[in-house]
Amino acid sequence: MTREFTDAEDYRRYMGSIRSDVMENTFSKASLFDLSSFTARDIENTLAKERLDTEDLASLLSPAAEAFLERMAIRARQETRKYFGNSVNIFTPLYTSNHCENGCLYCGFSRDNVIHRAKLSSEEIEKEMSKIAESGLTEILILTGESRKMADVDFIGECVKTAAKHFSNIGVEVYPLNVEEYRHLHDCGADYVTVFQETYDPERYAKLHPFGPKRIFSYRFNAQERALMGGMRGVAFGALLGLGDFRRDALACGIHAYLIQRKYPHAEISFSLPRLRPFINGRYSPETVSERDLLQIALAYRIFMPFSGQTISSRESPGFRDNIVGLSATKISAGVSVGIGGHADEKKGDEQFDISDPRDVREIRKALTERGLQPVFNDYVRV
Repeated sequence: MTREFTDAEDYRRYMGSIRSDVMENTFSKASLFDLSSFTARDIENTLAKERLDTEDLASLLSPAAEAFLERMAIRARQETRKYFGNSVNIFTPLYTSNHCENGCLYCGFSRDNVIHRAKLSSEEIEKEMSKIAESGLTEILILTGESRKMADVDFIGECVKTAAKHFSNIGVEVYPLNVEEYRHLHDCGADYVTVFQETYDPERYAKLHPFGPKRIFSYRFNAQERALMGGMRGVAFGALLGLGDFRRDALACGIHAYLIQRKYPHAEISFSLPRLRPFINGRYSPETVSERDLLQIALAYRIFMPFSGQTISSRESPGFRDNIVGLSATKISAGVSVGIGGHADEKKGDEQFDISDPRDVREIRKALTERGLQPVFNDYVRV
């Protein structure tokens, strides 16, 4: 029987802890750098290096690096081709529930936001996944709102088991879990885990999450490490750009991923690059993050960790997505519905946010091919 939680501190007692210094080291390293202090000479020196450290990442995210975007793009493309060739993976997300216990001020799923709530049945999940598989896709990302009561770990595990019948690569983007819970999802067939820290500014984070289990900053921060300890093959990192100082958030996120990679060298590390989007009844006004700013972050990540994956979502415009794949991004979504269901039948519940790129798999595949890129539907064989 699922226990109903009422307060964030109540949740803490049910949140498993691990021994890790990654969070402390991330903030310690990030605090060393004043991004406004970097000069053009610093950027020149960084781009002349073969292997970069965290100070070099800071330089590429600095205002001074804005004048070097063309050179950064050339270097990023070279690194992308070196490690990924001209291939770009295609996937789609499936939202299975939009029930949530958090009070995030910037999200359409927030508990107090008045929307149509829904959760897919096992039969509906099977139908949705069958329809997605008909498009040729072999990778899926399973998402839920953050509610253990309405979408518990057993429910997520059954979603993964159903997905394993249709897809060879399965990701989950759900509320943070304990090590043994991630191990259960891995045993069900999940391969990788995505968790957005949202913002790496603890004070800002607290203001944006007035209630719910998400208030526990450290538990969310350590989610990727717990996932790897639970046997997951890969983990994805991201800051929700527009919640705070995008340069500082991008820096801390990059250092976080870098430290996890060093601690778990076998792990497949990837970055997501989400910007805030409008949502139903939305009243949150994000900080301005332009496409040029987003491009700088994407290029910096590619040069800093050239072997990492990089996903560009349907939050961005078709033109931006078409231009960044092959340059730094190595994965793109297609045929996206951010409501509950919406692939086989009409969506059952409201969306988390508005998307910018509604193109289906055929259209995305055509766009990639026209740019001389190779659409990849499967890069992993389950044995």
